[in-house]
Amino acid sequence: MIYGKRYKDVEKKLVEARGDAARGIVYNDENLTVGAYLDRWLSGAVRGSVRESTYFRDECLVRTHVKPALSRVKLSNLNAMHIQGLYADLLRLKPDGAGLSGSTVQKIHHVLHKALSQAVRWDLIPRNPADGVKAPTPSTKEMRPLSGEEARRLLETAAGDRLEALYVLAVHTGMRRGELLGLKWEDVDLDSPTIRIRRTMTRTDNGKTLALGEPKTKQSRRTVRLTPRAVEALRRHRVRQAEEKLAAGGVYEDHGFVFAGEIGNLINPSNLRQRSFIPLLERAGLPQITFHDLRHTCASLLFSKNVHPKLVQELLGHARVAITLDTYSHMLPGMGGEAADAITEALG
Repeated sequence: MIYGKRYKDVEKKLVEARGDAARGIVYNDENLTVGAYLDRWLSGAVRGSVRESTYFRDECLVRTHVKPALSRVKLSNLNAMHIQGLYADLLRLKPDGAGLSGSTVQKIHHVLHKALSQAVRWDLIPRNPADGVKAPTPSTKEMRPLSGEEARRLLETAAGDRLEALYVLAVHTGMRRGELLGLKWEDVDLDSPTIRIRRTMTRTDNGKTLALGEPKTKQSRRTVRLTPRAVEALRRHRVRQAEEKLAAGGVYEDHGFVFAGEIGNLINPSNLRQRSFIPLLERAGLPQITFHDLRHTCASLLFSKNVHPKLVQELLGHARVAITLDTYSHMLPGMGGEAADAITEALG
């Protein structure tokens, strides 16, 4: 079936279709199922055009949550009720108490909407059925930044630890975990003193393999100025790492990572959390926060000292200052009082 807004559009597409048929290019979309289409979309339009980790995330969402429910539905028959029903079922608590969060279902909606928009561009369907679907509201992620006193206790407890410098950088610069684990010595200039963030550690092969990839956004490729405390921690870390190389001998594979495993390999994030971060929190008598909360801690401490949001955005590598404000607006101190005082002063 061929669609078009005007008769001339349909006529043109019909001529092209006949030409394809004459050359042996026949694409039967009448019986194309949603499952078959999504497989072709992922392999033909997504893979290679986005970060590998993004591809595997989208593929996992499609395979795990969309295809089991909609795989056998014909693409041409897919409608908004199918999709809305899928979302309702994913959100609904199952007998085992499991149900997806609004944030996860919204990600599924984003992926499915993007896939169906491509189907419209490929003239497989006349309109996107996901347009008429109300996506669930994402649940707000709870953040638990450390206070200034707690952050000091964490770093004091980490003193002498093999990964002390990693925790110092996390708190002092707000670098993402993947940026820290993908950092190489060639990106570090202790004389400037700055760090250039040019890569990040990602997962490929559906999360099974660790690899290096591009930073999250264009703004994530940035240069970060180091504090004196961070410089000293990195100097000590470099000496300790050199001693590890000598002790490991020929087993050590030097890839230039600042934070590497004991034989030079990439550090697995799960191992970092279970073997280093959680024990460190326990020794410091701190709550069980996520590693990403150290990034929130950095932002929180900066805002407590009235650092301008634009400077915080550039340090953290957010794509837009609006993201910084949306994420941390509740941390800006005295906003209500300052606004009231300012308007009073302005109007005398």
